[in-house]
Amino acid sequence: MPKTIKKVGVLTSGGDSPGMNAAIRSVVRTCAYHNIECIGIYRGYQGMIEGDFKEMGPRSVNNIVNKGGTVLKSARSIEFRTPEGRQKAHAHLVKAGIDALVVIGGDGTFTGGLIFNAEFDFPVMGIPGTIDNDIFGTSHTLGYDTALNTVVEVIDKIRDTASSHNRLFFVEVMGRDAGHIALNAGIGAGAEEILIPEEDLGLDRLLDSLQKSKASGKSSSIVVIAEGDKIGKNVFELKDYVEANLPEYDVRVSVLGHMQRGGSPSCFDRVLASRLGVKAVESLLEGKSNYMVGLQNDKVNLTPLEQAIKGKSEIDRELLRVSDIMST
Repeated sequence: MPKTIKKVGVLTSGGDSPGMNAAIRSVVRTCAYHNIECIGIYRGYQGMIEGDFKEMGPRSVNNIVNKGGTVLKSARSIEFRTPEGRQKAHAHLVKAGIDALVVIGGDGTFTGGLIFNAEFDFPVMGIPGTIDNDIFGTSHTLGYDTALNTVVEVIDKIRDTASSHNRLFFVEVMGRDAGHIALNAGIGAGAEEILIPEEDLGLDRLLDSLQKSKASGKSSSIVVIAEGDKIGKNVFELKDYVEANLPEYDVRVSVLGHMQRGGSPSCFDRVLASRLGVKAVESLLEGKSNYMVGLQNDKVNLTPLEQAIKGKSEIDRELLRVSDIMST
């Protein structure tokens, strides 16, 4: 017999991403629509351990759909990794009368939810929120589309300088384990080369490509590099290597960093967050647990949390081919 859900807790954990606030808003208002209570849990699992809770209603989430970051704050909790920490968290949830959790974040957040469910048989539903788009079971994670638009806008501005001074720019974007941002933004911004963790371009091929670009008449070039690319130890060593072997290039480095995580979410991310929040709450009310809500073929579907954590988000091979053709 499914557990009756009368009060849902919602938290954000791990790295923030644009669209998290829109997802919080969706969870809160879906709870109100179904006449159940919603409790905001501040600072992720650490706030759950400390009982840092606040009741949330439809009016408490006014004017947050357009805001980046997360109004519930985010934190990484070492204590939650211990059985004692999780026991404290469970005691606070029981005391507050919370029956189920919606956790918004990445694989670390989902792993915490999965373990918590296994220990306490506590209903958990996950919403994928990370700009890296590296979660299995969804074509888009919250914040990914906004990050792409931010990166493309910045590269467009960098290209103005590159063209004016006949320079080669290495632009490093986020993506320690996945090259989705670099690949898509690189194509969208017209980059000459794109370096990602999934594909080892190799130093020789990079030099060859840059030489061909120069020979073809290109006076400036943009190379987009995912931070996890394996071609060099870091982007600055790569710059030194290229300058040593291609002295005709005036090389500059731009590391975009955390600006990619900020800003007002795109319309796509706001709509996606709204859809995922509704599905998460209604799935809990249907007695489901241990799932992640995600987007597949423009339909909101459920993926088991364990599968979302262990599965690998694959790079689009067709986009790699498109990238090669566009760099001609």
